[in-house]
Amino acid sequence: MQQLYYKYQDQYKSNFKLAYPVVISQLGHVAVAIADSIIIGQKTGSDVSLAAVALGSSIFTLFMVTGIGISYGLTPLIAQENGRKNKAECGRLLANSLIINIITGLILFAIIFSGVFLIQYLNQPAEVARQARPFLGLLGFSIIPLMVFLTFKQFTEGLGFTKQAMNITIWGNLLNILVGVTLVFGLFGIKPMGVIGVGIATLTDRILMAIAMGLYVFRSARFKEYLQEFKFRILSWTLSKQILGIGVPVALQYIFEVSAFSGAAIMIGWLGAKELAAHQIALSMASLTFMMASGISAAAGIKAGNYFGQQNYKDLRFSAIASYHMVIAFMLTTAFIFTVFNHFLPSLYIQNTEVINIAAGLLIIAALFQLFDGMQVVGLGILRGMGDVKIPTAITLTAYWIIGIPLGYFFGFKLNMGVNGVWWALLLGLLVAAVLLFIRFQILTRKLERSMPKVELNRLS
Repeated sequence: MQQLYYKYQDQYKSNFKLAYPVVISQLGHVAVAIADSIIIGQKTGSDVSLAAVALGSSIFTLFMVTGIGISYGLTPLIAQENGRKNKAECGRLLANSLIINIITGLILFAIIFSGVFLIQYLNQPAEVARQARPFLGLLGFSIIPLMVFLTFKQFTEGLGFTKQAMNITIWGNLLNILVGVTLVFGLFGIKPMGVIGVGIATLTDRILMAIAMGLYVFRSARFKEYLQEFKFRILSWTLSKQILGIGVPVALQYIFEVSAFSGAAIMIGWLGAKELAAHQIALSMASLTFMMASGISAAAGIKAGNYFGQQNYKDLRFSAIASYHMVIAFMLTTAFIFTVFNHFLPSLYIQNTEVINIAAGLLIIAALFQLFDGMQVVGLGILRGMGDVKIPTAITLTAYWIIGIPLGYFFGFKLNMGVNGVWWALLLGLLVAAVLLFIRFQILTRKLERSMPKVELNRLS
Protein backbone atom coordinates (compact mmCIF):
# COMPACT_ATOMS: atom_id res chain seq x y z
CA MET A 1 0.00 0.00 0.00
CA GLN A 2 2.85 2.38 0.88
CA GLN A 3 4.61 1.58 -2.40
CA LEU A 4 1.39 2.32 -4.28
CA TYR A 5 1.07 5.68 -2.52
CA TYR A 6 4.62 6.73 -3.41
CA LYS A 7 4.06 5.71 -7.03
CA TYR A 8 1.05 8.01 -7.41
CA GLN A 9 1.67 10.59 -4.68
CA ASP A 10 2.32 13.50 -7.06
CA GLN A 11 -0.93 12.77 -8.91
CA TYR A 12 -2.82 12.37 -5.63
CA LYS A 13 -1.64 15.79 -4.49
CA SER A 14 -2.33 17.63 -7.73
CA ASN A 15 -5.69 15.90 -8.20
CA PHE A 16 -6.72 16.67 -4.64
CA LYS A 17 -5.72 20.32 -4.96
CA LEU A 18 -7.92 20.61 -8.05
CA ALA A 19 -10.71 18.38 -6.74
CA TYR A 20 -11.52 19.58 -3.24
CA PRO A 21 -12.98 22.96 -4.27
CA VAL A 22 -15.03 21.19 -6.96
CA VAL A 23 -16.17 18.65 -4.36
CA ILE A 24 -17.44 21.42 -2.09
CA SER A 25 -19.00 23.28 -5.01
CA GLN A 26 -20.74 20.13 -6.30
CA LEU A 27 -21.86 19.43 -2.77
CA GLY A 28 -23.73 22.71 -2.86
CA HIS A 29 -26.25 21.40 -5.41
CA VAL A 30 -27.43 18.59 -3.17
CA ALA A 31 -26.85 20.48 0.09
CA VAL A 32 -29.76 22.74 -0.85
CA ALA A 33 -32.14 19.75 -0.97
CA ILE A 34 -30.72 18.32 2.25
CA ALA A 35 -31.13 21.65 4.04
CA ASP A 36 -34.70 21.90 2.75
CA SER A 37 -35.50 18.41 4.05
CA ILE A 38 -33.94 18.98 7.47
CA ILE A 39 -35.63 22.38 7.96
CA ILE A 40 -39.05 20.99 7.01
CA GLY A 41 -38.60 17.77 8.99
CA GLN A 42 -37.51 19.56 12.17
CA LYS A 43 -40.19 22.27 11.92
CA THR A 44 -43.23 20.15 11.10
CA GLY A 45 -42.23 16.65 12.20
CA SER A 46 -44.60 15.60 9.43
CA ASP A 47 -43.87 12.71 7.11
CA VAL A 48 -46.32 14.34 4.65
CA SER A 49 -44.39 17.63 4.41
CA LEU A 50 -41.08 15.76 4.16
CA ALA A 51 -42.57 13.53 1.47
CA ALA A 52 -43.72 16.64 -0.43
CA VAL A 53 -40.16 18.01 -0.41
CA ALA A 54 -38.96 14.54 -1.49
CA LEU A 55 -41.39 14.45 -4.40
CA GLY A 56 -40.67 18.01 -5.57
CA SER A 57 -36.91 17.59 -5.19
CA SER A 58 -36.92 14.24 -7.01
CA ILE A 59 -38.76 15.69 -10.00
CA PHE A 60 -36.69 18.89 -10.07
CA THR A 61 -33.40 17.02 -9.76
CA LEU A 62 -34.11 15.34 -13.08
CA PHE A 63 -34.25 18.75 -14.79
CA MET A 64 -31.39 20.19 -12.75
CA VAL A 65 -28.98 17.45 -13.80
CA THR A 66 -30.12 17.93 -17.41
CA GLY A 67 -28.99 21.54 -17.13
CA ILE A 68 -25.76 20.54 -15.38
CA GLY A 69 -25.06 18.06 -18.17
CA ILE A 70 -25.64 20.63 -20.93
CA SER A 71 -23.43 23.15 -19.13
CA TYR A 72 -20.69 20.54 -18.73
CA GLY A 73 -20.20 20.50 -22.48
CA LEU A 74 -18.03 23.58 -21.96
CA THR A 75 -15.58 22.18 -19.40
CA PRO A 76 -13.57 19.59 -21.39
CA LEU A 77 -13.46 21.91 -24.42
CA ILE A 78 -12.02 24.71 -22.28
CA ALA A 79 -9.53 22.27 -20.70
CA GLN A 80 -8.45 20.97 -24.11
CA GLU A 81 -8.09 24.45 -25.69
CA ASN A 82 -6.19 25.67 -22.65
CA GLY A 83 -3.90 22.65 -23.00
CA ARG A 84 -3.27 23.80 -26.60
CA LYS A 85 -2.65 27.42 -25.35
CA ASN A 86 -5.57 28.63 -27.49
CA LYS A 87 -6.96 31.32 -25.15
CA ALA A 88 -9.04 33.20 -27.73
CA GLU A 89 -11.07 30.08 -28.47
CA CYS A 90 -11.91 29.79 -24.76
CA GLY A 91 -13.66 33.17 -24.85
CA ARG A 92 -15.67 32.24 -27.93
CA LEU A 93 -16.69 28.96 -26.32
CA LEU A 94 -17.84 30.80 -23.17
CA ALA A 95 -20.04 33.22 -25.14
CA ASN A 96 -21.72 30.40 -27.04
CA SER A 97 -22.15 28.32 -23.91
CA LEU A 98 -23.80 31.19 -22.03
CA ILE A 99 -26.41 31.67 -24.77
CA ILE A 100 -27.04 27.92 -25.01
CA ASN A 101 -27.42 27.59 -21.24
CA ILE A 102 -29.82 30.52 -20.88
CA ILE A 103 -32.01 29.06 -23.62
CA THR A 104 -31.79 25.66 -21.92
CA GLY A 105 -32.82 27.20 -18.59
CA LEU A 106 -35.88 28.85 -20.14
CA ILE A 107 -36.95 25.60 -21.83
CA LEU A 108 -36.49 23.57 -18.65
CA PHE A 109 -38.46 26.12 -16.63
CA ALA A 110 -41.33 25.97 -19.12
CA ILE A 111 -41.40 22.15 -18.89
CA ILE A 112 -41.26 22.16 -15.07
CA PHE A 113 -43.99 24.81 -14.84
CA SER A 114 -46.22 22.70 -17.06
CA GLY A 115 -45.41 19.61 -15.02
CA VAL A 116 -46.53 21.25 -11.77
CA PHE A 117 -50.11 20.58 -12.81
CA LEU A 118 -49.40 16.92 -13.60
CA ILE A 119 -48.19 15.88 -10.12
CA GLN A 120 -51.72 14.83 -9.19
CA TYR A 121 -51.54 12.11 -11.87
CA LEU A 122 -48.49 10.39 -10.33
CA ASN A 123 -50.69 8.43 -7.91
CA GLN A 124 -49.17 10.10 -4.85
CA PRO A 125 -50.99 10.84 -1.56
CA ALA A 126 -53.27 13.85 -2.16
CA GLU A 127 -51.82 16.08 0.57
CA VAL A 128 -48.25 15.27 -0.53
CA ALA A 129 -49.08 16.34 -4.09
CA ARG A 130 -50.83 19.53 -2.90
CA GLN A 131 -47.80 20.72 -0.91
CA ALA A 132 -45.31 19.66 -3.60
CA ARG A 133 -46.88 21.74 -6.43
CA PRO A 134 -45.90 25.30 -5.34
CA PHE A 135 -42.53 24.05 -4.07
CA LEU A 136 -41.71 22.55 -7.47
CA GLY A 137 -42.81 25.76 -9.22
CA LEU A 138 -40.31 27.83 -7.21
CA LEU A 139 -37.53 25.31 -7.83
CA GLY A 140 -38.36 25.41 -11.54
CA PHE A 141 -37.87 29.16 -11.77
CA SER A 142 -34.53 28.84 -9.95
CA ILE A 143 -33.10 26.78 -12.81
CA ILE A 144 -32.65 29.91 -14.96
CA PRO A 145 -30.14 31.65 -12.63
CA LEU A 146 -28.64 28.24 -11.87
CA MET A 147 -27.76 27.78 -15.56
CA VAL A 148 -26.04 31.20 -15.61
CA PHE A 149 -24.03 30.25 -12.52
CA LEU A 150 -23.07 26.90 -14.04
CA THR A 151 -21.82 28.54 -17.26
CA PHE A 152 -19.23 30.63 -15.45
CA LYS A 153 -18.45 27.81 -13.01
CA GLN A 154 -17.67 25.35 -15.81
CA PHE A 155 -15.56 27.97 -17.60
CA THR A 156 -13.36 28.71 -14.57
CA GLU A 157 -13.07 25.05 -13.58
CA GLY A 158 -12.07 24.12 -17.12
CA LEU A 159 -9.15 26.53 -16.71
CA GLY A 160 -8.24 24.97 -13.37
CA PHE A 161 -9.60 27.78 -11.16
CA THR A 162 -11.92 25.92 -8.81
CA LYS A 163 -11.87 27.81 -5.50
CA GLN A 164 -14.10 30.79 -6.34
CA ALA A 165 -17.10 28.65 -7.29
CA MET A 166 -16.54 26.78 -4.02
CA ASN A 167 -16.57 30.00 -1.99
CA ILE A 168 -19.70 31.32 -3.70
CA THR A 169 -21.43 27.96 -3.18
CA ILE A 170 -20.59 27.94 0.54
CA TRP A 171 -21.95 31.45 1.08
CA GLY A 172 -24.97 30.67 -1.09
CA ASN A 173 -25.85 27.61 0.97
CA LEU A 174 -25.48 29.50 4.23
CA LEU A 175 -27.87 32.11 2.82
CA ASN A 176 -30.27 29.35 1.77
CA ILE A 177 -30.34 27.97 5.31
CA LEU A 178 -30.81 31.38 6.94
CA VAL A 179 -33.61 32.43 4.60
CA GLY A 180 -35.19 28.96 4.77
CA VAL A 181 -35.25 28.89 8.58
CA THR A 182 -36.60 32.45 8.67
CA LEU A 183 -39.47 31.72 6.29
CA VAL A 184 -40.35 28.22 7.45
CA PHE A 185 -40.27 29.01 11.17
CA GLY A 186 -41.74 32.51 10.74
CA LEU A 187 -39.01 34.55 12.40
CA PHE A 188 -38.92 38.37 12.64
CA GLY A 189 -42.69 38.61 12.45
CA ILE A 190 -42.97 36.71 9.14
CA LYS A 191 -45.87 34.26 8.86
CA PRO A 192 -44.59 30.63 8.78
CA MET A 193 -44.64 29.45 5.16
CA GLY A 194 -43.89 25.73 5.45
CA VAL A 195 -42.74 24.00 2.26
CA ILE A 196 -43.13 27.19 0.18
CA GLY A 197 -40.58 28.93 2.42
CA VAL A 198 -37.73 26.59 1.49
CA GLY A 199 -38.61 27.05 -2.19
CA ILE A 200 -38.30 30.84 -1.91
CA ALA A 201 -34.98 30.45 -0.07
CA THR A 202 -33.57 28.24 -2.83
CA LEU A 203 -34.62 30.68 -5.55
CA THR A 204 -33.04 33.63 -3.70
CA ASP A 205 -29.82 31.69 -3.18
CA ARG A 206 -29.43 30.79 -6.86
CA ILE A 207 -30.12 34.29 -8.17
CA LEU A 208 -27.39 35.78 -5.96
CA MET A 209 -24.93 32.98 -6.80
CA ALA A 210 -25.37 33.63 -10.54
CA ILE A 211 -24.68 37.34 -10.08
CA ALA A 212 -21.62 36.71 -7.91
CA MET A 213 -20.08 34.16 -10.30
CA GLY A 214 -20.59 36.41 -13.33
CA LEU A 215 -19.01 39.41 -11.60
CA TYR A 216 -16.02 37.27 -10.60
CA VAL A 217 -15.31 36.16 -14.17
CA PHE A 218 -15.69 39.58 -15.79
CA ARG A 219 -13.80 41.52 -13.11
CA SER A 220 -10.89 39.16 -12.47
CA ALA A 221 -7.63 40.08 -14.22
CA ARG A 222 -6.69 36.41 -14.64
CA PHE A 223 -9.42 35.92 -17.27
CA LYS A 224 -8.84 39.03 -19.41
CA GLU A 225 -6.75 37.16 -22.00
CA TYR A 226 -9.47 34.54 -22.30
CA LEU A 227 -12.32 37.05 -22.67
CA GLN A 228 -10.92 39.07 -25.57
CA GLU A 229 -13.12 37.12 -27.99
CA PHE A 230 -16.14 36.97 -25.65
CA LYS A 231 -18.92 38.65 -27.62
CA PHE A 232 -22.70 38.27 -27.61
CA ARG A 233 -23.61 37.55 -31.17
CA ILE A 234 -25.42 34.98 -33.23
CA LEU A 235 -24.53 31.47 -32.14
CA SER A 236 -21.61 29.88 -33.97
CA TRP A 237 -22.90 26.60 -35.35
CA THR A 238 -19.42 25.05 -35.20
CA LEU A 239 -18.85 25.92 -31.55
CA SER A 240 -22.42 25.14 -30.54
CA LYS A 241 -22.12 21.74 -32.17
CA GLN A 242 -18.93 21.08 -30.18
CA ILE A 243 -20.53 22.16 -26.89
CA LEU A 244 -23.78 20.28 -27.44
CA GLY A 245 -21.92 17.29 -28.85
CA ILE A 246 -20.53 16.75 -25.36
CA GLY A 247 -23.23 18.46 -23.29
CA VAL A 248 -26.24 16.56 -24.63
CA PRO A 249 -24.78 13.05 -24.09
CA VAL A 250 -23.58 14.11 -20.62
CA ALA A 251 -27.08 15.41 -19.88
CA LEU A 252 -28.51 12.08 -21.03
CA GLN A 253 -26.07 10.24 -18.74
CA TYR A 254 -27.29 12.30 -15.78
CA ILE A 255 -30.91 11.90 -16.87
CA PHE A 256 -30.69 8.12 -17.11
CA GLU A 257 -29.20 7.81 -13.64
CA VAL A 258 -31.20 10.47 -11.80
CA SER A 259 -34.48 9.62 -13.52
CA ALA A 260 -33.96 6.06 -12.34
CA PHE A 261 -33.85 7.31 -8.76
CA SER A 262 -36.78 9.67 -9.44
CA GLY A 263 -38.68 6.76 -10.95
CA ALA A 264 -37.82 4.77 -7.86
CA ALA A 265 -39.25 7.59 -5.72
CA ILE A 266 -42.52 7.44 -7.64
CA MET A 267 -42.74 3.66 -7.21
CA ILE A 268 -41.92 3.97 -3.51
CA GLY A 269 -44.66 6.63 -3.22
CA TRP A 270 -47.14 3.86 -4.15
CA LEU A 271 -46.13 2.14 -0.90
CA GLY A 272 -46.98 5.16 1.28
CA ALA A 273 -45.76 8.48 2.70
CA LYS A 274 -43.54 6.89 5.37
CA GLU A 275 -41.65 4.82 2.80
CA LEU A 276 -41.24 7.84 0.54
CA ALA A 277 -40.00 10.00 3.43
CA ALA A 278 -37.48 7.29 4.39
CA HIS A 279 -36.38 7.03 0.75
CA GLN A 280 -35.80 10.82 0.68
CA ILE A 281 -33.65 10.68 3.80
CA ALA A 282 -31.48 7.81 2.58
CA LEU A 283 -31.28 9.21 -0.94
CA SER A 284 -30.23 12.64 0.29
CA MET A 285 -27.39 11.00 2.22
CA ALA A 286 -26.35 8.94 -0.79
CA SER A 287 -26.67 12.02 -3.02
CA LEU A 288 -24.38 13.90 -0.66
CA THR A 289 -21.58 11.38 -1.12
CA PHE A 290 -22.32 11.05 -4.84
CA MET A 291 -21.93 14.79 -5.42
CA MET A 292 -18.66 14.77 -3.50
CA ALA A 293 -17.47 11.88 -5.65
CA SER A 294 -18.62 13.79 -8.73
CA GLY A 295 -16.28 16.58 -7.64
CA ILE A 296 -13.40 14.11 -7.86
CA SER A 297 -14.85 13.07 -11.22
CA ALA A 298 -14.96 16.66 -12.49
CA ALA A 299 -11.34 17.23 -11.49
CA ALA A 300 -10.37 13.96 -13.17
CA GLY A 301 -12.15 15.17 -16.32
CA ILE A 302 -10.30 18.51 -16.26
CA LYS A 303 -6.94 16.76 -15.95
CA ALA A 304 -7.88 14.25 -18.65
CA GLY A 305 -8.93 17.11 -20.95
CA ASN A 306 -5.65 18.95 -20.44
CA TYR A 307 -3.53 15.88 -21.05
CA PHE A 308 -5.68 14.90 -24.02
CA GLY A 309 -5.19 18.37 -25.54
CA GLN A 310 -1.43 18.01 -25.06
CA GLN A 311 -1.55 14.44 -26.48
CA ASN A 312 0.15 13.30 -23.26
CA TYR A 313 -1.66 9.99 -22.96
CA LYS A 314 0.70 8.36 -20.49
CA ASP A 315 0.09 11.02 -17.81
CA LEU A 316 -3.61 11.03 -18.70
CA ARG A 317 -3.86 7.39 -17.71
CA PHE A 318 -1.63 7.85 -14.66
CA SER A 319 -3.77 10.74 -13.39
CA ALA A 320 -7.00 8.85 -14.10
CA ILE A 321 -5.91 5.80 -12.11
CA ALA A 322 -4.99 8.06 -9.19
CA SER A 323 -8.53 9.50 -9.33
CA TYR A 324 -9.96 5.98 -9.18
CA HIS A 325 -7.86 5.30 -6.07
CA MET A 326 -9.07 8.53 -4.44
CA VAL A 327 -12.76 7.87 -5.03
CA ILE A 328 -12.51 4.26 -3.84
CA ALA A 329 -10.87 5.36 -0.57
CA PHE A 330 -13.45 8.11 -0.07
CA MET A 331 -16.49 5.95 -0.78
CA LEU A 332 -15.29 3.14 1.48
CA THR A 333 -15.07 5.72 4.26
CA THR A 334 -18.62 6.96 3.65
CA ALA A 335 -19.86 3.35 3.50
CA PHE A 336 -18.42 2.81 6.97
CA ILE A 337 -20.18 5.97 8.24
CA PHE A 338 -23.53 4.90 6.76
CA THR A 339 -23.23 1.49 8.40
CA VAL A 340 -22.24 2.67 11.87
CA PHE A 341 -24.60 5.65 12.05
CA ASN A 342 -27.53 4.23 10.05
CA HIS A 343 -30.05 5.06 12.81
CA PHE A 344 -28.51 8.34 13.95
CA LEU A 345 -28.37 10.02 10.52
CA PRO A 346 -32.11 9.71 9.78
CA SER A 347 -32.88 11.18 13.22
CA LEU A 348 -31.36 14.46 12.00
CA TYR A 349 -34.30 14.74 9.60
CA ILE A 350 -37.31 13.53 11.55
CA GLN A 351 -38.26 11.99 14.90
CA ASN A 352 -40.79 9.49 13.50
CA THR A 353 -39.48 6.10 14.71
CA GLU A 354 -41.05 4.12 11.88
CA VAL A 355 -39.54 6.38 9.20
CA ILE A 356 -36.14 6.25 10.92
CA ASN A 357 -36.15 2.44 10.99
CA ILE A 358 -37.04 2.19 7.30
CA ALA A 359 -34.35 4.75 6.38
CA ALA A 360 -31.77 2.92 8.53
CA GLY A 361 -32.28 -0.23 6.47
CA LEU A 362 -31.90 1.72 3.24
CA LEU A 363 -28.63 3.27 4.46
CA ILE A 364 -27.15 -0.23 4.84
CA ILE A 365 -27.92 -0.87 1.15
CA ALA A 366 -26.58 2.59 0.29
CA ALA A 367 -23.35 1.71 2.11
CA LEU A 368 -22.92 -1.29 -0.17
CA PHE A 369 -23.37 0.67 -3.41
CA GLN A 370 -21.05 3.53 -2.41
CA LEU A 371 -18.03 1.94 -4.08
CA PHE A 372 -19.82 1.29 -7.38
CA ASP A 373 -21.40 4.75 -7.39
CA GLY A 374 -18.00 6.40 -6.94
CA MET A 375 -16.29 4.29 -9.59
CA GLN A 376 -18.95 4.89 -12.22
CA VAL A 377 -19.02 8.67 -11.76
CA VAL A 378 -15.21 8.95 -11.95
CA GLY A 379 -15.19 6.73 -15.03
CA LEU A 380 -17.71 9.02 -16.67
CA GLY A 381 -15.65 12.12 -15.77
CA ILE A 382 -12.44 10.75 -17.25
CA LEU A 383 -14.12 9.67 -20.47
CA ARG A 384 -15.88 13.06 -20.80
CA GLY A 385 -12.53 14.83 -20.47
CA MET A 386 -11.34 12.78 -23.44
CA GLY A 387 -14.47 13.68 -25.40
CA ASP A 388 -15.80 10.10 -25.26
CA VAL A 389 -19.51 10.40 -24.46
CA LYS A 390 -21.60 8.22 -26.79
CA ILE A 391 -20.67 4.74 -25.55
CA PRO A 392 -20.82 5.83 -21.86
CA THR A 393 -24.31 7.21 -22.52
CA ALA A 394 -25.42 3.81 -23.83
CA ILE A 395 -23.88 2.18 -20.76
CA THR A 396 -25.84 4.40 -18.36
CA LEU A 397 -29.08 3.75 -20.23
CA THR A 398 -28.51 0.00 -19.99
CA ALA A 399 -27.49 0.04 -16.32
CA TYR A 400 -30.35 2.14 -14.98
CA TRP A 401 -33.33 1.69 -17.28
CA ILE A 402 -32.84 -1.78 -18.74
CA ILE A 403 -31.54 -3.30 -15.49
CA GLY A 404 -32.20 -1.01 -12.50
CA ILE A 405 -35.81 0.18 -12.85
CA PRO A 406 -37.38 -3.06 -14.22
CA LEU A 407 -35.67 -5.07 -11.47
CA GLY A 408 -36.77 -2.45 -8.92
CA TYR A 409 -40.40 -3.04 -9.84
CA PHE A 410 -39.89 -6.81 -9.88
CA PHE A 411 -38.09 -6.96 -6.52
CA GLY A 412 -40.25 -4.35 -4.83
CA PHE A 413 -43.72 -5.40 -5.95
CA LYS A 414 -43.63 -8.86 -7.52
CA LEU A 415 -41.34 -10.35 -4.85
CA ASN A 416 -42.92 -8.13 -2.15
CA MET A 417 -39.53 -6.81 -0.98
CA GLY A 418 -40.97 -3.30 -0.77
CA VAL A 419 -38.70 -0.27 -0.64
CA ASN A 420 -35.63 -2.41 0.10
CA GLY A 421 -36.18 -4.38 -3.11
CA VAL A 422 -36.22 -1.18 -5.16
CA TRP A 423 -32.90 -0.14 -3.62
CA TRP A 424 -31.27 -3.54 -4.19
CA ALA A 425 -32.11 -3.19 -7.87
CA LEU A 426 -30.54 0.28 -8.00
CA LEU A 427 -27.38 -1.21 -6.48
CA LEU A 428 -27.19 -3.77 -9.30
CA GLY A 429 -27.57 -0.98 -11.87
CA LEU A 430 -24.66 0.94 -10.34
CA LEU A 431 -22.51 -2.21 -10.32
CA VAL A 432 -23.10 -2.77 -14.04
CA ALA A 433 -22.31 0.89 -14.85
CA ALA A 434 -19.09 0.88 -12.81
CA VAL A 435 -17.73 -2.31 -14.41
CA LEU A 436 -18.58 -1.38 -18.01
CA LEU A 437 -17.21 2.18 -17.73
CA PHE A 438 -13.95 0.92 -16.24
CA ILE A 439 -13.58 -1.54 -19.11
CA ARG A 440 -14.22 1.31 -21.57
CA PHE A 441 -11.57 3.44 -19.84
CA GLN A 442 -9.03 0.62 -19.98
CA ILE A 443 -9.61 -0.05 -23.69
CA LEU A 444 -9.35 3.61 -24.76
CA THR A 445 -6.39 4.69 -22.63
CA ARG A 446 -4.28 1.64 -23.48
CA LYS A 447 -5.01 2.22 -27.15
CA LEU A 448 -3.94 5.89 -26.82
CA GLU A 449 -0.77 4.91 -24.95
CA ARG A 450 0.20 2.53 -27.75
CA SER A 451 -0.31 5.35 -30.27
CA MET A 452 2.11 7.74 -28.52
CA PRO A 453 5.30 6.89 -30.48
CA LYS A 454 3.46 7.39 -33.78
CA VAL A 455 2.02 10.72 -32.55
CA GLU A 456 5.43 11.98 -31.48
CA LEU A 457 6.92 10.96 -34.85
CA ASN A 458 4.21 12.84 -36.73
CA ARG A 459 4.78 15.97 -34.63
CA LEU A 460 8.51 15.90 -35.37
CA SER A 461 7.98 15.53 -39.09
